[in-house]
Amino acid sequence: MPHELRFDGQTVVITGAGGGLGRAYALFFGSRGANVVVNDLGSSSKGEGHSTKAADVVVEEIKKAGGNAVPNYDSVEFGDRIVETAIKAFGSVHVLINNAGILRDISFKNMKDADWDLIQLVHLKGAYKTTKAAWPVFRKQKFGRIINTASAAGLYGSFGQANYSAAKLGLVGFTETLAKEGAKYGIFANVIAPMAASRMTQTVMPEDLLSMLKPEWVVPLVSYLTHKDTDDTGGIYEVGAGFVSKLRWERSNGALFKTDDSFTPASILARWSEIQDFESKTPQYPTGPNDFMTLLESARELPSNKQGDVPVDVKDKVVIVTGSGGGLGRAYALLFAKLGAKLVINDVGDPNGTVNEINKLYGEGTAISDRHSVEEGDAVVKTAVDHFGTVHVVVNNAGILRDKSFASMTDDLWDQVIAVHLRGTYKITKAAWPYFLKQKFGRIVNTTSTSGIYGNFGQANYATAKCAIIGFTKTIALEGKKYNIFANAIAPNAGTNMTRTILPEEIVQAFKPDYVAPLAVLLSSDRAPVTGEIFETGSGWIGNTRWQRTGGVGFPVDKPLTPEAIQENWAKITDFSDGRATYPKTTQESMGAILENMSNKTSVSSSSASEQTGPDFHFSYETRDLILYNLGVGAKASELKYVFEGADDFTVLPTYGVVPYFGASGSLDFSELVPNFNPMMLLHGEQYLEIKSWPLPTSGGRLVSKARLIEVLDKGKAACVITGTETNDAETGKPVFYNESTIVLRGSGGFGGPSKGKDRGAATAANTPPKRAPDFVAVVKTTEDQAAIYRLSGDYNPLHIDPEFAAVGKFPKPILHGLCTFGIAGKQIYDKFGMFKNIKVRFAGHVFPGETLKVEMWKLGGGKIIFQTTVIERNTVAISSAAVELITDTSKL
Repeated sequence: MPHELRFDGQTVVITGAGGGLGRAYALFFGSRGANVVVNDLGSSSKGEGHSTKAADVVVEEIKKAGGNAVPNYDSVEFGDRIVETAIKAFGSVHVLINNAGILRDISFKNMKDADWDLIQLVHLKGAYKTTKAAWPVFRKQKFGRIINTASAAGLYGSFGQANYSAAKLGLVGFTETLAKEGAKYGIFANVIAPMAASRMTQTVMPEDLLSMLKPEWVVPLVSYLTHKDTDDTGGIYEVGAGFVSKLRWERSNGALFKTDDSFTPASILARWSEIQDFESKTPQYPTGPNDFMTLLESARELPSNKQGDVPVDVKDKVVIVTGSGGGLGRAYALLFAKLGAKLVINDVGDPNGTVNEINKLYGEGTAISDRHSVEEGDAVVKTAVDHFGTVHVVVNNAGILRDKSFASMTDDLWDQVIAVHLRGTYKITKAAWPYFLKQKFGRIVNTTSTSGIYGNFGQANYATAKCAIIGFTKTIALEGKKYNIFANAIAPNAGTNMTRTILPEEIVQAFKPDYVAPLAVLLSSDRAPVTGEIFETGSGWIGNTRWQRTGGVGFPVDKPLTPEAIQENWAKITDFSDGRATYPKTTQESMGAILENMSNKTSVSSSSASEQTGPDFHFSYETRDLILYNLGVGAKASELKYVFEGADDFTVLPTYGVVPYFGASGSLDFSELVPNFNPMMLLHGEQYLEIKSWPLPTSGGRLVSKARLIEVLDKGKAACVITGTETNDAETGKPVFYNESTIVLRGSGGFGGPSKGKDRGAATAANTPPKRAPDFVAVVKTTEDQAAIYRLSGDYNPLHIDPEFAAVGKFPKPILHGLCTFGIAGKQIYDKFGMFKNIKVRFAGHVFPGETLKVEMWKLGGGKIIFQTTVIERNTVAISSAAVELITDTSKL
């Protein structure tokens, strides 16, 4: 067993420690011997108000438990006062945890400058100020540990959080730079993206999910990373609900182009798949820029670039290029003009040189000048609108450098770089956004940097701003996509007035901005192939950069997690090469592993659960419910027997039998049956319905159902749980329906159970279609409203109605209920062949409302009909292994 990781004699400063994660950190460090400074302004989750109570309560808790703690009530923008509190009380500071945060969530179109500025002040400026104050202490004692707090919203973008996403990813660039500058002084910095319940997450997460995301699951990772025996630095970690993993940047080998006039946007589009290819060539895991000198030499030896079959132009597009008086901006502007655009040349210096050059080449009035600062984004956009009537493209290129080691960094140097790069990018984009929305078209190219992606010595301010721009880009890409607004970020390597301050002149001349411009123009055109992506480019080379995440470790959630357990499993947590790595691109993908781990328990008593039965589930229906069901599975107004209660032959379709059972089937506790149960990983595999009594009274009735477990199968990576549900008449006790349902639980296998189920006749039959043409084919066009109607029969899963929830399941839009497809197919058989005594299906694929279903039927001896249902538009099977057994004497039902 590893020794206990303690912090005796060390001082730990924790911002925002009055509640949530910060409180959990404070209590833990206090229990492990540390002196704790509990900082909390006592404001609301939106940053409003001020109170000393939050900090005082936590300090008192620590002291009552025998620990040492003092409060601090300053805002993090006065980080020097917070650190001063530590030094006055305890003589030094050894660990700094930048945890304080607020939310100002709002869609980008409705965001106010105050919403943006306050988030950047608290998250970015606050982390900078506290770290800056602690840095000289760390350097003097040759020891320091820093934890900065990012978020999945920053890593992947998050709708309604453009301000927060920017700030949180900015902290990644900040951390990477601190790690590089601090290593020689024993100062280690890491950044975490925690998934934990707090006053902030209460506004964006449901209660049942919050209950599983205890802050205590995050504390052990932070304590391990801040311990004196830990030398990991510059790491990015996701953590929550017992799951811990590490992230790093992965860069594709990309594509190399000859650097001559044939290097055009069209030539890039023709080889786009190479740029985003991470598979055929080994990707790179860099800590800085590519080898651009070697790339440039290789590019010069290539044959001219092929242009492909798809032309790319920006004819009549109105384009704003900031900082385009020279360098990259000028190169962009010239190529835009060459391909038919109208230009606003923005530069606080002298834009007229570029304006005159373009107008001389492409006609007077092609380009106009604008000398506003990018912080006056509304004025810049107004210039475009006043002269050209609108704006279609924004290239946020303006920038400055104020490079200094972090020890020598001043607040002015920090503020100037953040203002121009980050706030300027926000202000220009915000001013253009209403025009993009109105015309259903917009293209945004934001300029990041390898310094932002990987961190860079002497550029803590610049790296923070440039990484924050990536988080901003990812979020506005999400918000803009449905309006045909695309946003991408490029990290260019080019010789400019900025790079002249850090590169020899001959290198500056070799890295022509002309070799970056074609990508910027392609991403600004109608042909832009992607949105929300990051590209590194220069010297004729273009590569795509994305996250790679380790498979990580999921710790059991039914016992406390300790830093010692983190230490024991560290090699596995940080292993990118064991074949388990993933490449999350969205917060939903990121959360998958965390949600999956919520049911990871040390033991599962399947044997004791094998007799599990559910409670009685009572169900009543009226005539309107039967009509609603019939409509939900495709009945038309002309089919009176299904939609008009006054029709002599009014009836409900026999597949209605799956409706009253539905509530009972969900009463069994799957977490008692299999390990690692996660409802997000559940799939409906098969359904068998037997009609015991027919016809169903159409005037209404009361039914009662009881579900029981039939068997649990171990399929290796998944488990299959088969349940049986008897539905009886509540008054007479007469059997009406019997359902068997097979539920596939991904990630819940491997527990040593049987892999093959019992033969239960028609309920388990393979039902392979004959190798001949079907005897009858029915084609049914579903409606766009099909799922909206069917869900009113009782299945209210938001997967079938809410686009955002469907995205969690990796569907581009809501899908049709499997039992709705089942009912549609059953109706075709019933209409053609009459009453059946049972029906069995396997759900093989999803259906989108509005798609066309083809139901193929083969009639066999003994009254058996085998059928299969496919989606015509996508030529995919939706229902397979399916059959009904007909009955001609309905008196037997």
